[in-house]
Amino acid sequence: MAIFLGSIADDYTGASDLANTLTKNGLRTVQTVGIPDPALALPDVDAVVVSLKIRSVPASDAVAAAASAERWLRQRGAGHVLYKICSTFDSTDAGNIGPVTEALSDAAGGGIVLVTPAFPETGRTVYLGHLFVGGQPLNESPLKDHPLNPMHDANLVRVLTRQSRNVVGLIDLTTIAAGPGAVKARLDSFRTAGITAVIADAIFERDLETLGEVALETPVSTGASGLGLGLARALVRSGRISSGGATTADAIRPVGGLSAIVAGSCSKATLRQLDIAERSMPVLRLDPERLLAGPDEIAAAISWAGDRISAGPVVIAASAAPETVSRLQSLYGREASGHAIETATSIITAELVERGVRRLVVAGGETSGAAVDRLAIPAFLIGPEIAPGVPVLRTVGNAQGDMLLALKSGNFGGEDFFAAALAMMH
Repeated sequence: MAIFLGSIADDYTGASDLANTLTKNGLRTVQTVGIPDPALALPDVDAVVVSLKIRSVPASDAVAAAASAERWLRQRGAGHVLYKICSTFDSTDAGNIGPVTEALSDAAGGGIVLVTPAFPETGRTVYLGHLFVGGQPLNESPLKDHPLNPMHDANLVRVLTRQSRNVVGLIDLTTIAAGPGAVKARLDSFRTAGITAVIADAIFERDLETLGEVALETPVSTGASGLGLGLARALVRSGRISSGGATTADAIRPVGGLSAIVAGSCSKATLRQLDIAERSMPVLRLDPERLLAGPDEIAAAISWAGDRISAGPVVIAASAAPETVSRLQSLYGREASGHAIETATSIITAELVERGVRRLVVAGGETSGAAVDRLAIPAFLIGPEIAPGVPVLRTVGNAQGDMLLALKSGNFGGEDFFAAALAMMH
């Protein structure tokens, strides 16, 4: 299998978001969970998105995992590798965006890396290096209360500089609006000055197309799915993609079985989606503190679902308001409380699948990662889009047989997302 574009995603929901964007823009795409076993037969595709869970791990672990994935992608012909990050630049002053970006650049022989989390379709824009989420500066948006990586600075040049060895530059909107030639000239001046990473403004899709055209001529870029859009369109325009685009028909074939939703995200959007879902399907809201106390809450949730799931979809949620999350973190520690809830939701998910669930929606990046890992799903085909950034996924090489999933980042989707997702999983 030879590919044109490789990507390393720092979490599973972000990976499916990117794979969805690449598919919509003409690339046959598969999403793998980690580096695939050599025995796994992957379909013939134009792009591969390798899903990792490296957003919130120690920077050294993130660098090692990303470096292994980069080598695997290069061995399969990837001329360009995109390090896919969250469109809200979720990170801490210790990393991991800066260290991984520098490591991937070093592995590719050095050079300058374009960096932008802009994705206008989902309300993420960058202007004068500042990230806006739905029109709000990042540090004034709900991301300021993120339970794992609270974001208190909208100036991405400052954020990335705190994580990087070298000076970080900025390519402003005026330069980008002048076209690829102007961007390349600015990059040349940055190289002369010894700058190896630059934050790029982007407000409109045409800005992303310009950045994608420029980035494709370099070995590495870092960004959200918006930059993936630019790279995909540049590849199609180059004439190197001869597939005539991707088809999602095979990915959406019926699978039968039962349906369930598991939510661990504490985002405002997911909390609202749970309120709406409760109007049409049974919802069990777990007590996060009891989850941390022992296995009884898990057993009770499995029993509750077993009594109801044959009659229709059920929802099990460990989501909680930000103040509840903060209190638990202060009592048990940020890492320990997060890990305990992820483990609990993954056990519940696996038990639901054991009881016949074959159509599954998981809300939350860390929750999705834990669930997919416990189910040992090796790869996904990309199906049609449910909401911006969230496609239907069909398992490839799964021990439980064919399943349809949706892995939703916490902030994605409209109020009726859960019902809409299940409706698309025939």
